[in-house]
Amino acid sequence: MSTGLIIALIVIVAVVVAVAAVLTLRARGPHGKGLKRRFGPEYERAVARHDGDTKAAERELAERVQRHGDLRERPLEPVERERFEARWTAVQERFVDAPRDAVAEADRLIAELAAARGFPADGHYEDQLAALSVHHAHHVEGYRRVHRVAQAHANGAHDGGAGTEEMREAVVEARALFEELVRPSRHDGGHHRGDGDRTSSPAVRRGHQTSSLFHRRQTKES
Repeated sequence: MSTGLIIALIVIVAVVVAVAAVLTLRARGPHGKGLKRRFGPEYERAVARHDGDTKAAERELAERVQRHGDLRERPLEPVERERFEARWTAVQERFVDAPRDAVAEADRLIAELAAARGFPADGHYEDQLAALSVHHAHHVEGYRRVHRVAQAHANGAHDGGAGTEEMREAVVEARALFEELVRPSRHDGGHHRGDGDRTSSPAVRRGHQTSSLFHRRQTKES
């Protein structure tokens, strides 16, 4: 075999190995720093759930991206948006007298809102949460918290496994995800509205007023 042919074979093998490596990395999806940047607190949560095994945590998060990364959120119609905003205002008002019921309604409301935006529905909470974590990683913890309390109450734990203050904090934290999902995005066929535009909605104005009352009354009662 000539030296030239040997060199050519070596080059071909090297190219094949390089291509295989690239395809393998693409198949694994984003990893390492990319996953940490994308998932933020969810990354740390996944690492803790895997007892510090970052490789196992990154495999789980990469699988979430592969399953749900191509999801495109469906825009809400203005009437839908108003209805969801009004329901959230009612949740905050109801919390004062019936906190467990309000938490359960917040859980249902976020599930329905996520489904309306195109996330998995039909009672598949874990799948819906995984998809939400891919697209709204910094705001899913509140949903997780209200769902946990609502499920505990539904399963017969009369205290819901949480005190009033913990339930209030869960609802407050869940509101961040609610607002992320209910507001128009730049992909919804219009301009992304700022805070000043969002407060022009009567339902949003009522929500902010109720939220202030919600905080004031809880502070007085604590």
